[in-house]
Amino acid sequence: MSRLDWLDRDGRRLLAARALRTFAYGYLSVVLGVYLDRLGLDATHIGIVLAAAIGGSAAMTIAWSLVADRYGRRRTVATMAVLMTAGGLLFALTDSFAVLLIAAFTGTISATSSEIGVFQTVDQAMLPQTAPDDRRTWLFSIYNTVASFASALGALFSASVGVFAGFGLANADAYRPLFLLYAVIGAANLAIFLGLSDRIEVARVEGDRRFIGIHRSAGTVARLSALFGLDAFAGALVVQSLVAYWFYVRWGLAPEQLAVIFFAVNMLSGLSLLAAGWLAARIGLLNTMVFTHLPSNVLLILVPFAPTAELAVAIFLLRMSISQMDVPTRQSYTMAVVDPDERTATAGITNVARSAASTISPLITGLAFASGALALPFVVAGGLKVAYDGLVYLTFRNVRPAEEIARRQSRH
Repeated sequence: MSRLDWLDRDGRRLLAARALRTFAYGYLSVVLGVYLDRLGLDATHIGIVLAAAIGGSAAMTIAWSLVADRYGRRRTVATMAVLMTAGGLLFALTDSFAVLLIAAFTGTISATSSEIGVFQTVDQAMLPQTAPDDRRTWLFSIYNTVASFASALGALFSASVGVFAGFGLANADAYRPLFLLYAVIGAANLAIFLGLSDRIEVARVEGDRRFIGIHRSAGTVARLSALFGLDAFAGALVVQSLVAYWFYVRWGLAPEQLAVIFFAVNMLSGLSLLAAGWLAARIGLLNTMVFTHLPSNVLLILVPFAPTAELAVAIFLLRMSISQMDVPTRQSYTMAVVDPDERTATAGITNVARSAASTISPLITGLAFASGALALPFVVAGGLKVAYDGLVYLTFRNVRPAEEIARRQSRH
């Protein structure tokens, strides 16, 4: 019997599509900043392109979260897969700053090894319908672990730039095949999504519903969105593309070295994501979110003060070994504290808050790097994230998912 026999066919398709996408995000996050540098963009313009990528993700998420359940979840992600293909082709075929901005704004070019846009929003709503409720947190752990391991392989694959250079491709041209592959992966996602069944569509709910799909949980969603926005603004100051670019500028690390570093980063993250489900079952979703996130943010502040490249890499790896444990627990917690018919809208609104809050962050980091303030984004990001950890715990320490309440009652 399969270890995933509790997960239906649609759930497995969503995992496969996620693995393919995050493989592409993995190598893109390592090479994107360097590629734009090789195209002749300065640090400020690189920040603008990355800000456009995050801003486009926010805009798309706003639009699609309002209509996805009416338009169809399957059709929504299929449409985004088409845009992913288009974005990859545009990045591969142009060196025009204006066209790059347009391509970045498709909402599918990832500046980080993870995703916070439409794909994740709709996946987050569909996944709980593919498995029993008591497997939800474990499913989100698997969903993010698969992504992290795929991203690790993608980061390692970014070293293929050296192979392409060996074939005679020089400077930016050595990076273009990776964007063509990105377009192919978008097409593969399209094929997977078209094979999803009708079961992943939202069930029809009788009675009145508000326009944005939130009713009983409006206050909860508003508070979550505000806090997630703070966390995302801070996190986007140090997205993986910018950290890779920081190692390139500060320590002169080559793309091949960055590939190995970020392979290790994503492997460590993947292992920690598996541990998150186990830990959450014992201490609760909120406690896992906060008490693994807090120390990782202290380590983030220390990264730029390391006196050697080796120590900076070591601190960053240690930080990433625990920093992502809040991701599946945050997703599961968010889906658990709202009604089932509120899930798509809740995922959309909270992800919009994250995307919108993080839109300007890469530009701020680009300006900081351009002015020589290489440590500032790490310090500000870490400090704001520590504040987020305290606020989310104080705000939601008495709001528990139904399964945690039932588990506690069964022990008494």
